[in-house]
Amino acid sequence: MSARQSVSTEDLDAVESQLGRRPRGVLEIAYRSPDGRPGVVTTAPRLDDGTPFPTLYYLTDPRLTAEASRQESAGIMRTMTTRLTTDAELAANYRDAHERFLAKRNAIEDLGTDFSGGGMPERVKCLHVLMAYALAEGPGVVRLGDESVALAAENGLRGAAIPQDWPTPEELGIPDDGGTDA
Repeated sequence: MSARQSVSTEDLDAVESQLGRRPRGVLEIAYRSPDGRPGVVTTAPRLDDGTPFPTLYYLTDPRLTAEASRQESAGIMRTMTTRLTTDAELAANYRDAHERFLAKRNAIEDLGTDFSGGGMPERVKCLHVLMAYALAEGPGVVRLGDESVALAAENGLRGAAIPQDWPTPEELGIPDDGGTDA
């Protein structure tokens, strides 16, 4: 498990402080915010005790987790899921993102399942997972995750928890209502 040893004690302590518990299965810091804090960790597909843990990217920064929760409460997941049924290009990107997620996770350890996370590839179930995936991989891989991050950036997190140059909602073509049902 040498990959786990490459994560500094300081980073693990910071993630522990963010989560309020010692993190499990951390392989690396997959995303660090512009202000230097760990924001997303890559986790092992199987924890040290053998428990499967299919969530490859785990959102740790409390600013980002709070924003993902706020967006979920606002109904954005429902709207995104509806858009998957009406926008063939968006649905294709989501399927491709699902396959990429599985390939990356399986390259670490194949769990023998086609479950990825966030509801992929049919629905949107967790913006925490999609936001973590988008931040870890960068814009262009998982469009719905990119959109969630863009909305978070517009909600005061640009330049602090989210890169200054993250695409704006307008650049991503997010519906004028911000993707909510309201």
